[in-house]
Amino acid sequence: MARPTWPSGIIQSKTVDIASNTNAIRTSGSGSALAGFLVSGFLLALLGAILPAWGYHRDPSDFIAVGNFFLSLAIGIVAAARFARPIMLRRGLSFLLVSACGLSCLALLYLALVSPPLSDWWRVAGLLVLGAGAGLLNLALFHAISPGYQDDAAGTVNKGGILYGLGCLAATLLVAGTFYAYTVPSILTFMALVPGFFAGLYVPKSYAAPPEGTHPTLRQALRDFRSPGAVLFALLLFFQFGNEWSIAGWLPIFLIRRVGLSPPGSLMILALYWLFLITGRLIAVALLPRLRHGRLLMGSVLGAIFGCLVLVFTKNVFGAAVGACFVGAGFASIFPLVAEAIGRRFPYYHPGFFNGIFSFALVGGLVAPATLGYAASKWGVGVVVGIPLIGMFVVMILLILIWLESKVTGR
Repeated sequence: MARPTWPSGIIQSKTVDIASNTNAIRTSGSGSALAGFLVSGFLLALLGAILPAWGYHRDPSDFIAVGNFFLSLAIGIVAAARFARPIMLRRGLSFLLVSACGLSCLALLYLALVSPPLSDWWRVAGLLVLGAGAGLLNLALFHAISPGYQDDAAGTVNKGGILYGLGCLAATLLVAGTFYAYTVPSILTFMALVPGFFAGLYVPKSYAAPPEGTHPTLRQALRDFRSPGAVLFALLLFFQFGNEWSIAGWLPIFLIRRVGLSPPGSLMILALYWLFLITGRLIAVALLPRLRHGRLLMGSVLGAIFGCLVLVFTKNVFGAAVGACFVGAGFASIFPLVAEAIGRRFPYYHPGFFNGIFSFALVGGLVAPATLGYAASKWGVGVVVGIPLIGMFVVMILLILIWLESKVTGR
């Protein structure tokens, strides 16, 4: 009996349908994973927003405790890297996502139980666990977005960064909106619902870690850090995240003590900072193909420096709002530009490699406000803006060095 033959057009059509369905599945999986960056931003912005509710703006002697809080959060993120990969290999990527969100939910519920006047060290322990939950979540997310990154490296990183910023904004607005309406334990309990919801959301999902053979090994990927350009990129993100989180962690306390704002008013200024940071990133992504990157970078750095100077000298609400807006807008375009450059420089994707870059930058973002706590206890709250101002000049120098290195190497 003769075997049926199919016209070549039908075969091609079926092939295209299969390919499009495969891409749709990959995009859908990456999309739901990208939403997890919303939770990551929500968790890490929580400390800067909750400090006024805990009352750490009243006495400069409390600034050392604030520094310990940020340092504990950073240690938790670093410690998570030790356990995340073994858990993922034994139980799978989906289990790691659910566990990370569940652990973060429990950490927030614990923090709700150990609010002041209990000892600061109870909160240090809770923030250590919260940092571990955020660290586990970040590593899982970088594995889960692998298909989307391979399709569109810069677009995926930028979407993740914008969702991360939206999570930071949501955490700030939640605390500001409920500051006088609810007690601090109630606010933290409400906040615990966010990672708890995402833990339930990830339960029915199925994520597969990319096969080891499809990417270079982590050791091979890390060889790129032997080049001066890669080291400069890592240092740039380290200092830039440090600048961003120094403002995010200390701006409310700075405005309460220097300008005399109420805690909810200072949190609304912080929300303005996050809003301009997110909006600026959206605008920067749209301008990247149309505007010379050097001009955009230089304008961003100068705008951030101007905003820091306004915050240093302001004595009223208007100046505080203008300074926060300029700082947020100035910081906005640096991450998309660096993300695009990293996507071109490292066209392959290794989740552990990129999680390492992000975690290194994130640790810098948390060590900086921790250092500010120790410095502010000795020299006053003014250093909260003065040190990020110096940090922006460091970023400018690193940008110039990266530009020179690219000219020399032709990359």
